[in-house]
Amino acid sequence: MRALSLTLTCTTLLTACAQTESAAARPNIVYILADDLGYGELGCYGQQKIRTPHLDRLASQGMRFTRHYSGAPVCAPSRCVLLTGKHLANAHVRANKEVKPEGQHPIRAEDVTIAEMLGPAGYRCAAVGKWGLGPVGSTGDPNDQGFDLFYGYNCQRVAHSYYPPHMWHNRDKEIINELPVRGHHRPKADATIDFASYTKGTYAPDRMNARIEEFLRAHHSEPFFLYFAPVEPHLAMQPPQEWVDQYPEEWDEKPYRGGRGYLPHPRPRAGYAAMISDLDEHVGRLLALLDELGVADNTVVMFSSDNGPTHDVGGVDTTFFDSTGGLRGRKGSVYEGGLRVPMIARWPGRIEAGSQTDHPSAFFDVMATIAELTGAEAPPNDGISFAPTMLGNADQPKHPHMVWEFHGYRGQQAVFFDQWKLVRKNLKPRKNARNREPKIELFDLSADPQEQNDVAHEHADVVARGLAILTENRTPNPDFPIPALDQ
Repeated sequence: MRALSLTLTCTTLLTACAQTESAAARPNIVYILADDLGYGELGCYGQQKIRTPHLDRLASQGMRFTRHYSGAPVCAPSRCVLLTGKHLANAHVRANKEVKPEGQHPIRAEDVTIAEMLGPAGYRCAAVGKWGLGPVGSTGDPNDQGFDLFYGYNCQRVAHSYYPPHMWHNRDKEIINELPVRGHHRPKADATIDFASYTKGTYAPDRMNARIEEFLRAHHSEPFFLYFAPVEPHLAMQPPQEWVDQYPEEWDEKPYRGGRGYLPHPRPRAGYAAMISDLDEHVGRLLALLDELGVADNTVVMFSSDNGPTHDVGGVDTTFFDSTGGLRGRKGSVYEGGLRVPMIARWPGRIEAGSQTDHPSAFFDVMATIAELTGAEAPPNDGISFAPTMLGNADQPKHPHMVWEFHGYRGQQAVFFDQWKLVRKNLKPRKNARNREPKIELFDLSADPQEQNDVAHEHADVVARGLAILTENRTPNPDFPIPALDQ
């Protein structure tokens, strides 16, 4: 019996050791998704005015992607593409679409998210921040989409305020401000504005940061996936005053009084820079926690943005900051400035520090990449893993083409193939529009990355090829119809 007991004990110890080694071999995944952050708004991507030391350090310790593309040019569909691995012409959510009383059009029960992929592989999964993929109790409820923990804004509209009435903690509504600040207020032209009244109460990002710390402290000894979706720098402009004070007063000759939506701010340029610096501080706090817990070396950290920078609303001045890094278009556009986003990846000892790549990649590649890094079994998706690029492997497969089909902003499509980018707009013209015909443009990105020269009339064969690719690589979607394409 003693020999049998020793044998069982040794077997148990060996099994435990094997499980521990297996867990250690699987990296943790932290994916950070900024909200409306432009390609040119980080120091490591050429920004000259806004200070982002933590993200710049992250880039210096990892890889900077110079041709990484978001899932869509606005929030909800971009997040759908990211989490389900389906490009926008196959994804279920293809535009922002609000549902009442609070939330956005839900992803379906059959849509498999990154969290649902990683859960069966032994990962604890948390989503903290902005969701926008379905209300609590719907098929898009994050707790029904593989996340053990959800904390934050379920609804994008509620997320227009940094001092909202509540956060969602899983399916429970947590009141954080009895006197919330709404994200939109337009004072009368002659009114005296109490700017301080817009930043009173509990600051939601502080609550979200605290939940992240709780989750990581509880689960850092087992594989984890943290999807952190902070709301900065999406409007309204309500950054902490200590960040505003760090930027030059001469930037702002007059206050923003709310004439183009959201909330007034006394120093709008400084206020916008402060929002991005506050985002940078959140990232720095998270990176420091990974160091403290001793898991940084076994954690893949990825950082990106859901789409390009916002239009010049709410006091934002994208020209002043060169927010797109010289690219054409902004949020809502399938031009480069609306789709190309910063992307940084760090895995100490595995991803070369200070490296960069121009490998074309996109949000629909993230699921495939995480599956390869973790050994998880990926569901059917449209992605090609860019893990070989991250790990310095020259044998990186590439997409023969990359497509987008955006239901919003009067209907738009885009496709990359070879050096070409074809853009088709006005697929859903206004009812009273004089011109109801789609507009087709073609750009040679190798010679014209700013998309200034439409050469469609010179390359009819290339245009025909691009249109054929768009037709062959889409699934009609009754929830987001485009009659011109669905016939």
